[in-house]
Amino acid sequence: MKLATFSHNGTTRIGRVEGDAIVDLASSGLPTEMCAFFAAGEEASAAAARADGPRIAVAEVDLRPPVLRPPKFLALGLNYADHIAETGMKKPEFPMFFNKQSTCVSGSGDPIHLPRASDKLDYEGELGIVIGKRCRHVPEDRASEVIAGFLIVNDVSVRDWQFRAQTMILGKGWDTHGPIGPWITSRDEVGDPHSLELKTWVNGELRQHSNTKHLIFDCYNLIATITTMCTLEPGDVISTGTPSGVGIGFDPKRFLVAGDTVRIEIDGLGTLENPVIDEPASTATF
Repeated sequence: MKLATFSHNGTTRIGRVEGDAIVDLASSGLPTEMCAFFAAGEEASAAAARADGPRIAVAEVDLRPPVLRPPKFLALGLNYADHIAETGMKKPEFPMFFNKQSTCVSGSGDPIHLPRASDKLDYEGELGIVIGKRCRHVPEDRASEVIAGFLIVNDVSVRDWQFRAQTMILGKGWDTHGPIGPWITSRDEVGDPHSLELKTWVNGELRQHSNTKHLIFDCYNLIATITTMCTLEPGDVISTGTPSGVGIGFDPKRFLVAGDTVRIEIDGLGTLENPVIDEPASTATF
């Protein structure tokens, strides 16, 4: 099952994606917000799978981030060997987690802002995990049980701020720098998350091409590690790291500029595409 958050005729709600249409679940009595939907448990998922609501063409709706405001948005650094090689850094012995601010989240089609404060804007195509149930101390061999599904993430990065700070956080959480989507594909439909082709294009040029089988720390290890430290909640997103081919890895470096378009595809998960624009003057709200 594929679940999307979308806006249509002035309201935002959840729908089941089937081909080029969305089955509107608003009349089914289910929660209309994704975190609440997952918190409602397996009965809600089963009801969504069999619901027969109005069908709306995907082209006629505004696809929103599948999780509008994740309770936590965690990401991984240096989780593919080829990306480690292009950065010249050492292979980590333990997962290198950081957090992206929940206010950075945007959806497929939404613009990525080239900051006024930097021109070192970079892309990172990644597989994202969406947590489906509240959990703590999850054994690695049972980690799949807490996964609601998977989506595509662009871990947009402001490189000079990333390396200027003592941690990566200041380079990773700028507004609009967390595109996720286009929808959530359930874990049963995905099957093995460690055999998925990942591709990233910039303006139609293939920049990244890898497979999730090359993850150093796999999805289940990441969940076991994080839940040793804290509780994961329905709607939390974990982005699993990027392979080689990012802009900073080229010589000369190939950072994003206004007018660029970044498109990311992962087997079975759809396409996440976002244009790059100059940060609008309207973002100054003081």
